[in-house]
Amino acid sequence: MIENKKEFFSGLAMMAGFIVVLVLFFSPIFGGHNGLDYLDNLYNSISKGSAYYIPELNEKVVASRGERIEATLNLGGKKQAEQGAPLFKAGGAETTIADGTLTVTGDLGRILANALSDADAMYHNRGKEVSDKYGYNERQVLYNWWKALQEMEKEMKRQENFKASDSISLVVKKGLETSYNYYQIEPRKIMDRFWLVVFSLVFYVVYTMWYGFAFMFMFEGWGMKLGH
Repeated sequence: MIENKKEFFSGLAMMAGFIVVLVLFFSPIFGGHNGLDYLDNLYNSISKGSAYYIPELNEKVVASRGERIEATLNLGGKKQAEQGAPLFKAGGAETTIADGTLTVTGDLGRILANALSDADAMYHNRGKEVSDKYGYNERQVLYNWWKALQEMEKEMKRQENFKASDSISLVVKKGLETSYNYYQIEPRKIMDRFWLVVFSLVFYVVYTMWYGFAFMFMFEGWGMKLGH
């Protein structure tokens, strides 16, 4: 038995409106995307616009120029070692493949500068430039850099060359990982979409409250009350 019809049907109307908006939000009416994908792409673009660290990393790896290192890297098999060798050769290093491992000897600064060059191309969505350079998929190139430099970081720690391991870690985390994760996303500044960002945040708060009040009015109109 409905105790307060006005309150109950007000809540029911709010719930109906909530569902209509929900259906529209998940329909591909935002340039071929649904609302969730559109906003996800928007926030990814904005976050990419503030995650470009490669210029400052290039300045830091200059300090590693002339530092000759040698490291044996376990990349998970012969194929991975064969794919990894050209990455280091492009940075002037010498490589040897044996039993699925890759031994690298060369200038750490030049190696890291080459890794950052590939990361920079990927950050700016010039993947073909990277794939043409090595002859295979650009995402795989960046993954191989990530895997190889992680192994090199471990090897430098084993050799107690902590300065080198710190430099490698920075290139991996702020250069390679950022470029890989944001590949093919167009960077934007938040001020370019400021009012859309504000609207989306306000909409999220209002829409959440809308759902809650709809339920509250329906249950209170039905005669259900919260008590102690």
